[in-house]
Amino acid sequence: MTDLYSIPFQTIDGKQTTLEEHKGKVLLIVNTASKCGFTPQYQGLEDLYREYREQGLVVLGFPCNQFGQQEPGSDSEIQEFCAINYGVSFPVYSKVDVNGGNAHPLFTSLKKEAPGIFGTEGIKWNFTKFLVNRDGQVVGRYAPKDKPEALASDIEKLL
Repeated sequence: MTDLYSIPFQTIDGKQTTLEEHKGKVLLIVNTASKCGFTPQYQGLEDLYREYREQGLVVLGFPCNQFGQQEPGSDSEIQEFCAINYGVSFPVYSKVDVNGGNAHPLFTSLKKEAPGIFGTEGIKWNFTKFLVNRDGQVVGRYAPKDKPEALASDIEKLL
């Protein structure tokens, strides 16, 4: 099992970081997009974050342009879109690939730990969600059609 906390990635403003600052918290990691039919889920993700952050939940958004070119903007455009349209206050990071040869190592690890239907690892679309417990173990994978509010009971069990 890969230590998710040690995998480097970039903040949306270009700084190198890891998940180390979130160690001991429950994480909901999502590949996001601004021009997708599921984009309104930003609101549900923000609602979850506001409801449970004091108890230890962190929602983490990773924009991805691999599905229908639905995240074409720059990191600063993405950040502005999230803030203006959905009041996003949870961390949103620099754009990544989640599949293929350039898949970010974080998503490679998440997919390996929590394969999809029929054991496939590939992410099928934007807003696939991974739930990570306080010990850094991936305990759930949710399809894009699974609305954030539907995850509340699973999150509560981990908090």
